[in-house]
Amino acid sequence: MAPANIEERIVWYSMIGTYGFYILGALYVLAPVIAWVLFAIAIVRIGRFVIVGDQRYIVPIPPLVVIWFSGMFVMLIALVVGHFTHDYGLGTVIKSTIGWAKGWALLAIFPLIGCLNIRPELIYRAACIVSLHTIILAPVFIMAWMANLPQVLYISPVQKVGGPGPEFFAMSLYEIDPSNGSPRWRLFTPWAPALGFVANIYFVFALHEKKRFYRYAGIAGCILMVLLSGSRLGLLSLVSVSLITWWISMMGRPFFLWVTGVGIALTGLAMAPLLTFADDFATRFREARADSSRVREALARIAVNRWREEAPVWGHGQLEAGPHLVEYMMIGSHHTWYGLLYVKGAVGMVAMAVPLACSFFYFLFKAMVSRDGRVALGIVFLLFLYTFGENLEVLAYLIWPGLLFIGLASKDVVKPTPSTDSSTDVR
Repeated sequence: MAPANIEERIVWYSMIGTYGFYILGALYVLAPVIAWVLFAIAIVRIGRFVIVGDQRYIVPIPPLVVIWFSGMFVMLIALVVGHFTHDYGLGTVIKSTIGWAKGWALLAIFPLIGCLNIRPELIYRAACIVSLHTIILAPVFIMAWMANLPQVLYISPVQKVGGPGPEFFAMSLYEIDPSNGSPRWRLFTPWAPALGFVANIYFVFALHEKKRFYRYAGIAGCILMVLLSGSRLGLLSLVSVSLITWWISMMGRPFFLWVTGVGIALTGLAMAPLLTFADDFATRFREARADSSRVREALARIAVNRWREEAPVWGHGQLEAGPHLVEYMMIGSHHTWYGLLYVKGAVGMVAMAVPLACSFFYFLFKAMVSRDGRVALGIVFLLFLYTFGENLEVLAYLIWPGLLFIGLASKDVVKPTPSTDSSTDVR
């Protein structure tokens, strides 16, 4: 699985070098750099003829990518208006705009990069290799906890370039859950639940790897990452997303529709015990980490109340530390939708909801006829689920392979042309 052009080389080595970049503390910086470099390449090639092998293809911009770009541009407008409305000053506006370029902008740029000549098999293999590296390195992290070594070895000097916090540049061996004293591992991510998020995205990729060794290693490594993270949402997503995606992909088959109809009828007969089970599951899910759930619920209440009363349209412009009740955590963190309401108001929430909904419905139908559509639908499901547990903007630097795949899967088949127009050789 050798990269065949510059964009594949950048994607390939950026993914398989995850742990190397993590040791250097450069992961947070890496994603924006490769995003804007490949964005420049895409701008040069979009709409032009490129040579792939002995054929000429035209590089299109899928409508879905345009929708993502429009949504993230509206995010920027909401950010600027919110800042000026609350008199934060020009310096703060510039700083926040740079933050937008390293966060929300990536949700549009990577889908555009997916329009370049990047093979999905390359992404599948790279995800499996990262998972294999995890299997190899996991004993080191586990033994560090058993040996009672320091939880954080060092903070990389790369932090000087700026970022959300030191945890994004820290070499962490393990961490202790303050609610129950049990160990958790975040590996190359800033916190443990984020590891579950990345593992689920890579799990979707690993399921479609053709080589048996890499497929099994990828699946095992992803399951291991979810278990090490101790993430409740990670475990739930690992089981549900693949099953739901498979079920949707089979809906185009008459026999499967008949079986589904019978299943729904039988489910209706057992609705009472199923509702009881669902209620018990929700209660146990919440009580698994009761302190975390309490803080998240309090943050949500504060974010919604202050959004509704103070800045319903454009939001507050930036995050703000909460009271002692929420352990001084940022209002709007831990939840994409509440964060958008608080920082960018109703405008920001719509700017995120529209691209996500359009992606869901587009891949809902494409999943029935295309493998890439099934993979992309799984990615969109994960993005949606994790909007309720994470802030997508902050973790865009980790989940960029999934974002890239949304653009890759949204491309229509472009037939070769014998045109002699100007071209760019990408071999």
